[in-house]
Amino acid sequence: MSITFRKAERKQAKLRLALAGPAGSGKTYSALLIAFGLGGRIAVLDTERSSAELYSHLGDYDVCCLETPFTPQKYIDAIRAAESAGYDVIIIDSLSHAWAGPGGVLEIHDAVAAKEKNSWAAWRHVTPLHNELVDTILQSKCHIIATMRSKTEYVQVQDGGKARVQKVGMAPVQRDGMEYEFTVFLDLDLTHTAVATKDRTSMFDGITFRPSVDTGKKLLAWLKSGTPEKTTQPSGKKPGMQESSGQKESGRDSSGDGGNDSKTRTFRLVKAEKGNHNGKPLVRVALQDENNQVVTAWAANGEVGIADISPGTVLEVVLEEKGKGVVVTGFRVVEDARGEVA
Repeated sequence: MSITFRKAERKQAKLRLALAGPAGSGKTYSALLIAFGLGGRIAVLDTERSSAELYSHLGDYDVCCLETPFTPQKYIDAIRAAESAGYDVIIIDSLSHAWAGPGGVLEIHDAVAAKEKNSWAAWRHVTPLHNELVDTILQSKCHIIATMRSKTEYVQVQDGGKARVQKVGMAPVQRDGMEYEFTVFLDLDLTHTAVATKDRTSMFDGITFRPSVDTGKKLLAWLKSGTPEKTTQPSGKKPGMQESSGQKESGRDSSGDGGNDSKTRTFRLVKAEKGNHNGKPLVRVALQDENNQVVTAWAANGEVGIADISPGTVLEVVLEEKGKGVVVTGFRVVEDARGEVA
């Protein structure tokens, strides 16, 4: 394997923002204001019993009320549905339920641990579910704003020479280290004031502020200030389509004419795992169609390059049934994982 280096260059990207705070800190309200600043169509995935709809006077947005159980897969399905529906901004309100809510990761873990009589070993079954949700958030072609509840603690503070008890937010209710997955992580207090505990934009370092529409506009300007993402066009004989070495120029097309069972369809790449068969490279590919159904296929010969494409990329794929399996005989990038059209 050759190791190469290139000049560091910040690319244009989609927002990954988290807002954490105790009850009453204004997480939903702040998320909506920032989303309005980002612009475009907004979808709210609401696990808080339709509480997001209390702010409908702020502007236009749509809601999808998620009910128990709050499994990671339910979040994944909702995110992908919002992407397919053409939304520009997805607000996940709240991401804490996927971890500590009914049917969330902790409950799934407890159920597996009780069955296997081993709490530690149960995590090997549960962690992949959490990781898939994280990957879905990071690979989304939409801006993502996630709210999280904070563990609360009551402390005694001095106010004008008098002591009073105040509720403060501590760590977010999510898996440890979740804050590392976001571009910006804001902690909110009961005065609706935010402070950045993580900020890759450097715009909020060392300041306290109240999130607003202008916050969203500033973030959008920073996101767009990077270099446009370049898309790699697969090479091949057929214009815009990579073909396998065994595919002829004539006698075969996407409609299946010419005595074969090939079909061209549009998928989102879920994952591609490299392997080999009889010493030859072979790639196992998972593709998601417009109905959120996952198709498993195999790529060989000239199509093994599909393994170098980022998950989340939209592809036009030629599939052919061979025996009991499905084989990739051509593919073309339609839209990369960041939402840039090829």
